[in-house]
Amino acid sequence: MALEAVDAVGVAVPGPFDPERDLLLDPPNLPGWKRVPVGRILGDALGRPVRVENDANAAALAEWRLGAGRGVSHMVLLTMSTGIGAGLILDGRLLRGLRSSAGEVGHTTVEWGGEVCGCGRRGCLEAYCGGASWTRRLRALVPPASRVAALAGGREAARPEHVVAAAREGDAFARAELERFNAYLARGLVNLVFTLAPELVVLGTIPSRAGEELCIGPVRRQVLAEVWPSLARGLRIEPTALGGELADHAGLCVARYGA
Repeated sequence: MALEAVDAVGVAVPGPFDPERDLLLDPPNLPGWKRVPVGRILGDALGRPVRVENDANAAALAEWRLGAGRGVSHMVLLTMSTGIGAGLILDGRLLRGLRSSAGEVGHTTVEWGGEVCGCGRRGCLEAYCGGASWTRRLRALVPPASRVAALAGGREAARPEHVVAAAREGDAFARAELERFNAYLARGLVNLVFTLAPELVVLGTIPSRAGEELCIGPVRRQVLAEVWPSLARGLRIEPTALGGELADHAGLCVARYGA
């Protein structure tokens, strides 16, 4: 599906973002980027209209228009790289909420009094399944003799992708870490399904790269076993169809379809 030519530039930014005042407010994973008017700055630099959108919303637009969500009216897409955010397509339209902050599912609680999140709260989904949080955990806990450490060149360089690669080789530590990741992700998705009743949940980044056997399938089974049959019936949980091109398509879709 081709996008029509547009004159605007589309930009995706982490939340929270205030579109009325064109301000990137105070994103937890971008220290120092408080109340930055990114649209105005880029518009002045480029000499073109700039449309700015929350990054999870932008990714959801792209996957809905061009990827796994084509033809779907109720879809949630989770971005799961540095942090976790969700773009919400409900009743065939993008739901933004106050200050484009709807969908901050990374900061829903999956463990009361649990691990500290980058936002300062405890027990957030992002503290267990966000890329930055998981990386910090790995660098503290990876056994020096594990395959994860070998692939990373030392545990101080360990990242989630090394866990995925080691798990494919059968490494016990990596398999246990993925099981933990999957269990917390499933907790978050169960709450999301009960709240929003989507027909499709699209998982990006870490789950998408881990694939069906190691992540998507186990998470799907756990979620479907926990939600009501009426919500489970017809519910699909899938990886992003746009893969590594998602970010590029997200910017294009913001330029074409953004506010």
